[in-house]
Amino acid sequence: MPIRFLTAGESHGPGLTAILEGMPAGLPLTAEDINLDLRRRQKGYGAGGRMQIEKDGIVVTSGLMNGLTTGAPIALHVQNRDFKSWKERDITPITTPRPGHADLTGAVKYGYRELRLSLERASARETTMRVAIGAICKKFLAEFDTTVAGYVSQLGDVIADLSDMPIAERIARNEDNDVRCPDPVAAEAMHGAIRQIKIDKDTLGGVFEVVAQGLPPGLGSHVHYDRKLDARLVAAMVSIQAMKGAEIGSAFENAGRRGSQVHDDIIVDGAGNLSRRSNRAGGLEGGITTGEPILVRVAMKPISTMLRGAQSVDLATGSANPTVYERSDFCALPRAVPVGEAMMAIVLADALLEKLGGDSIEEMLPRFASLRRNRLEDLPMDNRAWRFGYDV
Repeated sequence: MPIRFLTAGESHGPGLTAILEGMPAGLPLTAEDINLDLRRRQKGYGAGGRMQIEKDGIVVTSGLMNGLTTGAPIALHVQNRDFKSWKERDITPITTPRPGHADLTGAVKYGYRELRLSLERASARETTMRVAIGAICKKFLAEFDTTVAGYVSQLGDVIADLSDMPIAERIARNEDNDVRCPDPVAAEAMHGAIRQIKIDKDTLGGVFEVVAQGLPPGLGSHVHYDRKLDARLVAAMVSIQAMKGAEIGSAFENAGRRGSQVHDDIIVDGAGNLSRRSNRAGGLEGGITTGEPILVRVAMKPISTMLRGAQSVDLATGSANPTVYERSDFCALPRAVPVGEAMMAIVLADALLEKLGGDSIEEMLPRFASLRRNRLEDLPMDNRAWRFGYDV
């Protein structure tokens, strides 16, 4: 069964809910496994006041008994502590849409007569439940020695120097500071950029990278557009609020190079094991995993709620009007890293389940051990001429 999930809830409503279907039986799981990533999502330099209010903790109400998943849908809930401040309040109407947010487009699509209805569901508060679901998928992947982790590589115009830093070191240092940047020099400059943006009453975006290590070759497929794993990963990343682009490996940089400077040479060692000299493809060729680390780079725009406001139109009067500030972050990029990790983990868990089949971890582990690998002995070639054989 494929991984499927739904989230529900509003930013300032009573709480957030998610249902995860497709997780096999027998996966060891605790609330703390999930809460660890929920806490990471709430930390990051540049966060607004909301993160001082919410102390997210997961409540699991289905699909987990005595510390093991049952194979049934897993139901999750997080309470919104801020709801008590809104429960008995008369809500001031919002009629001036913020450029860059779903305020205006949501009203056009659904006919809203109050823009807060767009705001409440479009808010990145929803990513709380994606991170919770992703934490479960990370736990599943760990059963097969696969890890998913991320870090910030660019914030505003500050670019980290990661060219000579191995991926393992980037991951090991991704929590060394509160901008989640493994380059300490760049991290300090990023702090300065965020401090300045607060003074300017503006916002900043940037780029984060997510890496999966330990996946076997052969996940995904080249035979249909919607089964290509790189397409599924890019779609998952740009589904996150404020994400406007994603690339596999160094895709856009590769676009300006010659083929001889891009493609990863395949080599074989004395034991018949195949590998690549480099990983510019980002761990995927033809929509299928190569066995190298999967690396996805994601571009986040500066969030649209700015203390300085932006020019807009009051839909109630038709007059030009600046936007009204709604409490938000100055820079949400460091907090977006756990969300990107979650979306990658969800997609990769689904791809691994697709490959292995089975209803329990106990069934899957032997199947995983028998998967075809990058070895000459696993790839016998007939090496003789043949014909298509179609009778048309």
